[in-house]
Amino acid sequence: MKVIVGLGNPGDRYARTRHNVGYEVIDELVRRHFLPKSRNKFEAEVWEFDLGTERHWLLKPLTFMNNSGRSVRQCVEFFQLPVSDLLVICDDLNLSLGQLRMRASGSDGGQKGLRDIRQQLGTEEYARLRIGIGRPPGQMDAADFVLSKVSKSDSSAIEHAIVEAADGVDLWSKAGVAVAMNRLNVVKEDAGSTKNEKPSQKQAETKTLN
Repeated sequence: MKVIVGLGNPGDRYARTRHNVGYEVIDELVRRHFLPKSRNKFEAEVWEFDLGTERHWLLKPLTFMNNSGRSVRQCVEFFQLPVSDLLVICDDLNLSLGQLRMRASGSDGGQKGLRDIRQQLGTEEYARLRIGIGRPPGQMDAADFVLSKVSKSDSSAIEHAIVEAADGVDLWSKAGVAVAMNRLNVVKEDAGSTKNEKPSQKQAETKTLN
């Protein structure tokens, strides 16, 4: 069994905000796998489906971003799931717009949903897929930025990243985290070339709200 969690905030108020790209990857997976209407379990919207011979669960926690770990912990404990079979998808202020980064483990990097998951599970040894949303313009507060709607100028890059991220989730499921990392972790230098990602400096703490 594998569990894929997309982080975000529930409700129309937060739809299409930058903080909700994790939700949108789950929505893309629901569409491409032709899944029926969700049900509620583990304080989350959930879907079940089989990919190959393995059962998969998709989760969109309804606990709001900063309490995401409560929902994830309930699911992990219910299934006695090894954290190696857990993948969490979230936004990242410290990645350029549309850039993807998958890791097998690591720190929360200031992302409060990941922080709460670490606190609830007591470990950082689970895979995470971050989607870059860029930095706030000018003096705009980081919390206001992540809770703002995706602008028209950025929507194409975000939508492309969501599709690529869903491809990466399917690859993670079928081939493992190392293969998915090699495919996803590239930095786009310009429209015609890419290079392998270099290790980033320690990410700064960011202020985010529910």
